[in-house]
Parts: sequence; structure tokens; C-alpha cells
Amino acid sequence: MNKTAIVLTKRVGSKILVLRNHKVILDTDLAELYGVPVKRLNEQIKRNRQRFPPDFLFTLTRAEDRDLRSQNATSSSAHGGRRYLPHAFTEHGAIMAATVLNSRRAIEMSIFVVRAFVQMRQALVFNQHVVSKLSELEERLDSHDGEIQDLVEALRELIAPLPANHRRIGFEAPAAAEQQQSRRAKARKA
Repeated sequence: MNKTAIVLTKRVGSKILVLRNHKVILDTDLAELYGVPVKRLNEQIKRNRQRFPPDFLFTLTRAEDRDLRSQNATSSSAHGGRRYLPHAFTEHGAIMAATVLNSRRAIEMSIFVVRAFVQMRQALVFNQHVVSKLSELEERLDSHDGEIQDLVEALRELIAPLPANHRRIGFEAPAAAEQQQSRRAKARKA
């Protein structure tokens, strides 16, 4: 892929949102990518409604629209904003929109839309792989913690100083031993 294609794919990818557990692109963003006014895009959708089942296209609720407006700072209806709730296109809906628009730019840009969705899917799979590896490492560490603790305790026992021995070291002469016995005997008699 050349640099222009990579930039366009990233640009499209930045417009993909997650709504209702689906990756979607809003009609305003799709119309901009396809080089048509939003009104024209929505006219074609209305004329070809049978080509857009619910898993291709859905209309945002007022709450979803309000949340997106607060996040993206879009214009309010008091300042010439939209009169209708926006449409959200899934990957398949975005491709179908390119076919009903049937313009050269829409067909060219649909390729980048598909690539952006594919990249997001690959990133999700990669992230899930990383998360599973991290979970596996945590489990290993948990099982090794007990073994490591036992090893540390064994090492501490090995390096701990021996208990003090108060026995005298050395050799006692036999004469000294006899003198000591006689003193003990005298002490008992007294």
C-alpha cells in the first residue's frame, strides 16, 4: 500500500465509532468521504431501503445523538443543525451505500472504508491475543508465588545463624578436674 492509501485508511479509521456493539460510520462522515452531500446520501438510502437491512444501517436514538453531539461539538438545531437523526452504517452498509451512489469517488473510497474496518478488526483480534497472554502470565505468577515463597523461607533457614552453644571449648587438665571434684565434695559436706 502506498503512503496516500495508508493516510486515507487511517483517516477513515478515525471516523469509525462503536455504537450498540457495532463498528459504524455516521452518514455525515460517509457522505464527506464519498464526496456527496449528506442529503443526497440519505435520499439514495431512502430510495433503496430494501438494500439496507438493520445489520447494515440503523438510525441513532436521540440519546445517542445527544451523546455524540456533546463529544464532537456539532452544531445544535438552533444554529442550522440537522432536522433528522443521523444514520449509522456498518461495514456492509458503507459498501452498499457506495453501490447505490454509483459515483466513481464513492467506489474508490469504499475500498478505504473496507480497509479501515479490516484494520480495526485485526487490532481487536491482536488486543484480545495480548489480553489472553497477560491472563496466562498472571496465572503462572500466582502459581509460582507459593513456590517462590517456600524457596525464600528455605534460603532464610539456611543463612540464619546457628543457635549459640555455651559449652566451653578446649582441653581441661586432669589435675584441674580432680581439684574441682574435691571442691565440690567439700561444698556438699558443708
